[in-house]
Amino acid sequence: MTMNRDTMLYVGRQLLFVFLILILAFIIFAIGLMVGYSVVGDGDNAMSILSLDKWQEIISKFTGK
Repeated sequence: MTMNRDTMLYVGRQLLFVFLILILAFIIFAIGLMVGYSVVGDGDNAMSILSLDKWQEIISKFTGK
């Protein structure tokens, strides 16, 4: 069974759509983290929640390490 050009275009469009939705979800998640940290959590810098050091600090609070 061979896939014709129309089928390949359909699959490509569907994969592109899924990829775009994942990127959009990631951006919305990052914006939500920044707003939540700076407004609700009284953080100093909204961009600091996206740093690796901040996440290591948060995880260490929950794990006790």
